[in-house]
Amino acid sequence: MSTETLTGEMFLGASRHRGGAGEVSGVDPRTGETLSPAYGFADAADVDRAATLARDAFASYRCTAPDVRAAFLESVADRTAAAAEPVVARVVRETGIAEPRVRGELARTVTQLRLFAGVVREGSHVGARIENPLPDRTPLPRPDLRQRKVPLGPVAVFGAGNFPLAFSVAGGDTASALAAGCPVVVKAHSGHPGTSELVAAAIAGAVAEHGLHEGVFSMVYGGDEVGAALVSHPAVAAVGFTGSRAGGLALVALAAARPVPVPVYAEMSSTNPVVLLPAALAARGAALGAAFVTSLTTGVGQLCTNPGTVVALDGPGLEEFLGAAAVAVTGSPAQPMLGASTCAAYARGVAALRAHAGVEEVAVGGADDTITSAGPAALFTTDAETFLADRALSQEVFGACSLVVRARDEGQLTAVLRALEGQLTATLHADPADHPLARDLMEVLEDKAGRIVVNGWPTGVDVGAAMVHGGPFPATSDGRSTSVGTLAVDRFLRPVAYQDVPADLLPAAVAPGNPLGIWRQVDGGFGRD
Repeated sequence: MSTETLTGEMFLGASRHRGGAGEVSGVDPRTGETLSPAYGFADAADVDRAATLARDAFASYRCTAPDVRAAFLESVADRTAAAAEPVVARVVRETGIAEPRVRGELARTVTQLRLFAGVVREGSHVGARIENPLPDRTPLPRPDLRQRKVPLGPVAVFGAGNFPLAFSVAGGDTASALAAGCPVVVKAHSGHPGTSELVAAAIAGAVAEHGLHEGVFSMVYGGDEVGAALVSHPAVAAVGFTGSRAGGLALVALAAARPVPVPVYAEMSSTNPVVLLPAALAARGAALGAAFVTSLTTGVGQLCTNPGTVVALDGPGLEEFLGAAAVAVTGSPAQPMLGASTCAAYARGVAALRAHAGVEEVAVGGADDTITSAGPAALFTTDAETFLADRALSQEVFGACSLVVRARDEGQLTAVLRALEGQLTATLHADPADHPLARDLMEVLEDKAGRIVVNGWPTGVDVGAAMVHGGPFPATSDGRSTSVGTLAVDRFLRPVAYQDVPADLLPAAVAPGNPLGIWRQVDGGFGRD
């Protein structure tokens, strides 16, 4: 499907349908141009149709053989990769994201689909555990006990505005839910509706290619009402969301108020503190300042791992850092943000910092009146007393804006870190002489963040087995989970134990002889026996 053949229709299983409850069009944030076609919003009947199809698909899809499910995911990857040129072109037009980054995000999307195909084939995500019976054990015999994880049911996925591919229609939430055996209903993000249609076509094509139930995948367009209807639908068993704190908390409240509450895995708000320790600052303060701004301005600061808070001991090293950072920020050209509403929210956040009596502006990036939704970088500084006294200073400003907090001593630095909310990441810059202090801070940072980075920068999230992209509230609504990496599949599974079940009734994952050939824990040991 090329951009010339975009239809403006949603996907209700195998059917295409144009909604009639309002509409939205993509807008080029660089020029303000409205893009064709317009996309019709779903009504209550459309949402019910998508969710009901997903419920009907669950019975068969949850039982698909590993090779079948993995091949399906690989087909989604192949079809998405094959649509690269129209997809990349549309993403650039709808979001203003530079083409090299879009191509990188497309590669990541395809890679994680294939990664989850590998997870399905390898099988350890099933969590198979077997404890053979001990009839002679005293004081009580042990029964035959077996455990595996089963899929929750249909998952509602909300496309993210800042990652139109990797956290959207075929992104990590969708890939991990499909890997778990859960049908998916996506609510497309209104900021990139054409991109969403192109990627949805790839998934729908793969569903048909593999003869799966049409309800394995649907996608609808709409505003808050559609999102609320989807989360509230009794067929939906879990929710994946990446976006604002307000949006995530609204979904959490809706899901909790249902007659049968369901989990919401919402990735929401994080300032991703960077801690600059004294020896590192003294040795390379200027270099750290320049590298920090590279991280800050990546993606116009619209990354969930953007370094929005810096904490350091006051002194000459910090002045070198700030001097180099100021030069780099001033030299940063204006770039388009994702859209007018994102840009307006960013401008309000920057203005609030600029107006704060205890905050000093260090530098601001270049302006460009030819860009409709430009968001120039901004750097501010404050002292620890001011930061600790005003909780608003610890809140995320979504964009290329950061606040440097000056601490007078190690005790105050630690107090600032302890006062922070939950974070996706925390970064330490430390030379060997800093290691005693760094060691003391590690426990604090473990309590605050899902990922700790040393002598690097938080932007850039590797997709693999050991990654955690999650963290304590409000970074996520459930700090026990990750939305990136193979462990993401666990969000959409639950454990079931089988006690003294005859062999011919056992599911293959825990059946005698290990017919699936997967890794299993048997009487405390691991193997494929």
